[in-house]
Amino acid sequence: MKNFEFCVTTDVLFGKEQENLLPEKLKGFGKRILLTYGGGSIKKIGLYDKLKEILKDFEIFELGGIEPNPRVTSVNKGAEICKKENIDMILAVGGGSTIDCSKAIAAAAYYDGDSWDLLIGKGQITKALPIAVVLTLAATGSEMDCAAVISNENTHEKLLMGHPYLLPKIAVLNPENSFSVPPYQTASGSADMMSHIIESYFDKEQAAVPDAISEGLLKTIIKYTPIALENPNDYEARAQLMWSSSLALNGLTATGKNFMWSCHYIEHELSAQYDITHGAGLAAITPKWMRYVLSDETVDKFCEYAINVWGIANSNDKYDIANKGINATEEFFKNIGLPSTLKEFNIDSSKFEEMAKKAVKTGHLESAYVPLNTKDVIEILKMSL
Repeated sequence: MKNFEFCVTTDVLFGKEQENLLPEKLKGFGKRILLTYGGGSIKKIGLYDKLKEILKDFEIFELGGIEPNPRVTSVNKGAEICKKENIDMILAVGGGSTIDCSKAIAAAAYYDGDSWDLLIGKGQITKALPIAVVLTLAATGSEMDCAAVISNENTHEKLLMGHPYLLPKIAVLNPENSFSVPPYQTASGSADMMSHIIESYFDKEQAAVPDAISEGLLKTIIKYTPIALENPNDYEARAQLMWSSSLALNGLTATGKNFMWSCHYIEHELSAQYDITHGAGLAAITPKWMRYVLSDETVDKFCEYAINVWGIANSNDKYDIANKGINATEEFFKNIGLPSTLKEFNIDSSKFEEMAKKAVKTGHLESAYVPLNTKDVIEILKMSL
């Protein structure tokens, strides 16, 4: 294992009615709150009214309509509100898109230029507003990490920003708030979680403890996703998925490892160009990446994955074991209702070269678990058609 520093200071409030603790938790940050949310589902389920009542002693300003792939235009709108209204804190209510957008707003509130500068390196994060989260969708893990992914609709770019200042101070994880999540989004969220874990699991560095945690998380997601799809109001299933989401990307599964990802950077180009659901795109890409990188150098790790996660029987044929594990991964995504090909998104090969070049450059894929160049990424995309 490599040396590492692990420090996650988010105050997690997990369980039923934990929103009621927010007034006491937030009072130390100030009275003026920017409430951020997406398309309005929090109003349909009554969470919006509930929070307004709970926080009646605070001054609430709002930014709604944050996109599923949050855009820099929304970040700029939020930053403008923060500056104009002297906002003390941001309360992000929703899934990863709302949280990511809120993180970028928190940093942009202290930046004078276009917030996109903070993603391309033209500007630097020097300070950020404190962020609290009320999670409604188990997926990205953004409720317990210090990163955000933002899209630029004009340049068709989707880039990552990260800084310790962006780690949420408080995260309310009430599984009941995810009961109304539609099946497709539930399944996509689980694919996103699994991909987060897989990206860290497949690594050149041997790290038994985080890998054992990863295997346990993967088996939990595999067990409880179908239950949540069958019965959306199953509290235990939603609870297991919500906590798995947080643990999948709070750095725990990457301790002592290299943290060099591949599939996410490839999918970011797809969702930047075509605005598809991130987790669904990962479901189409990940098994193809697995098949492409399977080799004499990686087969032992794939066997470990197949045996420990999917329960594939051990045998003398390593490639047979590995391929059965990959097939099980792809079959699981199909069984929970996710696309297995890019054609199902109406994506063709016309932009493959452009996307591949960007993925390699942005993700530094030459240093990934299995180094990838532009031709490699194009081939993975072709396999995904």
